Order: sequence, then C-alpha cells, then structure tokens
Amino acid sequence: MSGSIRASVIARLRRTPPSRWLALGVLALVVLAAATASLIAPHPPLRQIIAQRLQPPGTRSAVRAADGAVGTAAGAASAVHAFGTDQLGRDILSRILHGGRISLLVALAAVLLSGTMGTLFGLVAGYAGGLTDRVVMRVAEVQLAFPFILLVVSIVAVLGPGTRNVVLALGISGWVAYAKLVRAQVLTLRELPFVEAARAVGAGAGRIMFRQILPNTLSPVVVLASFSVAQMIILESALSFLGLGVQPPTPTWGGMLADSRGYLATAWWLATFPGAVLMATVLAINILGDWLRDLLDPTMRI
Repeated sequence: MSGSIRASVIARLRRTPPSRWLALGVLALVVLAAATASLIAPHPPLRQIIAQRLQPPGTRSAVRAADGAVGTAAGAASAVHAFGTDQLGRDILSRILHGGRISLLVALAAVLLSGTMGTLFGLVAGYAGGLTDRVVMRVAEVQLAFPFILLVVSIVAVLGPGTRNVVLALGISGWVAYAKLVRAQVLTLRELPFVEAARAVGAGAGRIMFRQILPNTLSPVVVLASFSVAQMIILESALSFLGLGVQPPTPTWGGMLADSRGYLATAWWLATFPGAVLMATVLAINILGDWLRDLLDPTMRI
C-alpha cells in the first residue's frame, strides 16, 4: 500500500463517527457470544428447575442439576442467573446466547439464498432482455403485490415450521430486491466498451455475464445484503413469536418474547433482556450497513 493510499485510509477512519465503532463492537460481541455459546453459557439452555422459576436477575442457583455433563458450567451448584430465569426455571442468559446462534445462522442462510437467487435472475434478465426480462420482472411484480411478512407466513404455513423451512421461506420471499437491483446495474453495464470488447473477441454470453458484468454489480449487492441480515433477524423472530419459526424447545429470541407475554407485569426480565439484545443487534447491523454503503459507493465519500 502506497503512502498516499495509507494516509487516505487513515484519514477516513479518523472521520468515522464513534457510533459506527460502537456498532462494530456490539456486533462483534454478539457474534462471538453466539459462536461460543456452548462454552460460555453458565447453564444448559434447556435445563428446567421448577424450584428456580421466575427468579429475578442476579439470583444465585441453589439447586445442583443432575445433567451437569451438558454445558461447561452446568453442574455448578452456586452459578448465578445473571438475567434471571423463566417460567420453567431455565436460565435467560444461556437461552439468549444459544438463541443468538439460531437467529444469526437463519438470517445469514436466508440472505445467502435470496441474494444468490436474485442476483442470478437479475443478471440473466438484464443481459438477455426481451421475453426473458419481461417474464422475470412480471414474476417479481406479482410477488411484490403481496405484503412481505404475509408472503413469508404463507410459505411457512405451506412448508411447515422448522429451521430449514424458515430459511427457505425467507430466501424465496427476499430475492426480488436483489433481482431488480442487479438488473438495473446490468442494463447499464452491458452497453459499456469493455463488454463490447469482450463480444468482439468472441466471448460467449455466459463468460460475459459472470466474468465481466457480475463482478461490477457486487458492491451494491453486498450493501443490500448487509441491511437484509437485520431484516431477516427480525422476520425470524417474528415467525418464532407467532409459533411458525424454529420450534420449542430450541431457544430463539422471538420464542423467548412469545413465552414472556403472560409475565410482563410480574417478571419484566423475561421480555426485557431478549428484546434489548434483539434491538441492539439489529441496530448495530443497520449502522454497519450504512457504513459499508459509504465505503463501497464512491458518490457517498466526502
């Protein structure tokens, strides 16, 4: 890296608002906690101790579990329930940590599926034009006519609840935005001189699309995907809240919020901590998505 480029990068990093660094730290902490949930969770997420039900945050467990082999600190008789326990005596913190793993994996898998589908459809439609373009765009417009959450719920209702079906429903419902974005990029790129030069030397349509055009459309796709991760986390939580997502007893943030509905007046921690983690994660991803857009879009740089 030359000195001028290094100086430019350092200057841009210094101008970065503190909120973006904070968001990066929050997201890194959430990802790290979810990835190491099995190691750092103080209790097994499925362990029920009815004698310890609805204990407030900071309560020290006085019951030694018989299944202490599950989890790292599961057998500790004096382990603290930092976030309290739920209506079945399960540790809230442990369930949040394991639920974050589910939410992040479902969101990333759904974004990967919808982004791949949409990018391919938009690439083919924009380059081929004609009947292919019209068919793809009419299908996209028909799908856009349905409210997004209603479409997701309908697909899940047909496929049935479960992690795999939730990923499929979210992926199938989200491809349109990528297709329209990539198609708009391709309509401009296919007329540029470097594409004409590729045609002149005898390059086929497949080579031109995937070797010449596709790399030049990835920057806006990456930005859109970063924002979509936050949307998918919210949708997965909403489906779990409605009982159509990942099924109990697997912990999810939406499922924990659903379980807390009957205890809002008597056990505030059941909804507060999962809701706060969900809000902080989504907010951090949106802030970082905005940062990523500024980095990848030259017109946004100052």
